[in-house]
Amino acid sequence: MKKCIVISDSFKGTLSSLEICRIARQSVPRFFPECEVVTVPVADGGEGTVECFIEAIHAVPVTVTTTGPYGENIQATYARSGSKAVVEMACAAGLPMVGERQNPEATTTFGVGTVIRHAVESGCTEILLGLGGSATNDGGCGCAAALGVKFCNRNGNHFVPVGGTLDQICHIDVSEARKLLEKVKITVMCDVDNPLHGPTGAAYVFAPQKGADEAMVERLDNQLRCLDQLIQQELGLPVAQMPGTGAAGGMGAGCVAFLCAELKSGIEAVLDMVEFDRCLDGADLVITGEGRIDSQSVHGKVISGIAKRTKPRKVPLVAVVGGIADSASEAYDLGVTAMFGIDREAVAFTQYAHRTSEHYQRTLEDILRLIKAMEK
Repeated sequence: MKKCIVISDSFKGTLSSLEICRIARQSVPRFFPECEVVTVPVADGGEGTVECFIEAIHAVPVTVTTTGPYGENIQATYARSGSKAVVEMACAAGLPMVGERQNPEATTTFGVGTVIRHAVESGCTEILLGLGGSATNDGGCGCAAALGVKFCNRNGNHFVPVGGTLDQICHIDVSEARKLLEKVKITVMCDVDNPLHGPTGAAYVFAPQKGADEAMVERLDNQLRCLDQLIQQELGLPVAQMPGTGAAGGMGAGCVAFLCAELKSGIEAVLDMVEFDRCLDGADLVITGEGRIDSQSVHGKVISGIAKRTKPRKVPLVAVVGGIADSASEAYDLGVTAMFGIDREAVAFTQYAHRTSEHYQRTLEDILRLIKAMEK
């Protein structure tokens, strides 16, 4: 084996993608000293996305002063590689930042826009934005305001809308933002297909996780309906039913409507950013994985996204996972060559969770031993 690529999702709560890459860099050379080991840590757009890209594409961390969910001064870091920048929404509007002060009617994404603006004004022309883990429900209006979109109330005054004041917007002027972003491509990592509003929309599905009770959920949903109507009226864009526009408190909708962004599967965006197709040149094996492989894994998740690219190239794809569900057999049709679970003992997961790293390494090395034996 001359070239091996390791690109695995994390095992949530027990083993990070960065740790998996570290194990691979230690283990593969033990059995294949001459093998080129390419490791690509993967994140889903939430907290940790920037860190993964710093590792994956050797991006440079850039720390800026911005504002948090309640307008407080904070330091946030994004990753830069040439003219490309990776920004995670969680750096300035993440749920952990509000602690016990959860209130999606009052929190803002303004700080996220400030970070993006810094990247653009520093010369970045490609922005990859991760939407995971937000504390907000402002439809991305705060982010848009930081990038030059003007929201006016009935008195003609500009203001920065939050989740509870979207119905106060009477006019939207995107001209300044369109000028700023004229030569900038913004891609949004989005792995949910929820619409902007309604029973499966941003408020009803995600706002309870951000501190909203039933009454607030209903108010927030009505606010997003008002925003939807105004976007159609002012910009002529029917975005509400687009899959993913309900992500991160409606941030998906705001990115499309105000920033002309493209919503894209998280893994597809990652694979494009790290130039995975080029990485596949000369590869003998790709190792992927996630905490549990099941029927959902073949519909837009990490493993399915990788399989779609390895299968046409006829590169073997091995999935090392925490657990294998009965429904996981669909993965073979997608292009997965073989699946291996790391649960080496006939005990409940809770009893060996603390040994996940050790079990992963042992399973990986067993696979490498077999490949080594087959090459003799």
